[in-house]
Amino acid sequence: MAAKSSITDIDAQIEKLRERRRSMIAKSAERFARAATKSGLAEMEIADEEIDRIFEEIAARFRKGEKKGAAGVSTSPRRPAAGGTGTAAEVSRDS
Repeated sequence: MAAKSSITDIDAQIEKLRERRRSMIAKSAERFARAATKSGLAEMEIADEEIDRIFEEIAARFRKGEKKGAAGVSTSPRRPAAGGTGTAAEVSRDS
């Protein structure tokens, strides 16, 4: 019977992890929604494909910084893009 108890324990752990995953996804979604609202993106008529492309560019920028090390990540996002206000980088640090 120990095997059934072990399977039950594993099932309970899996359910806890699923709940934790759902919670992390919800928090992440809230964070990005807050950033989009704060920056005004939520009010703009932008095609989903364009938003996807923009977020891919942002992710690539931060991944590039991760490869450089912690120093690259902390300084690079704070520099606004040419012609930009720097708002998106400021919003991304709100948590």
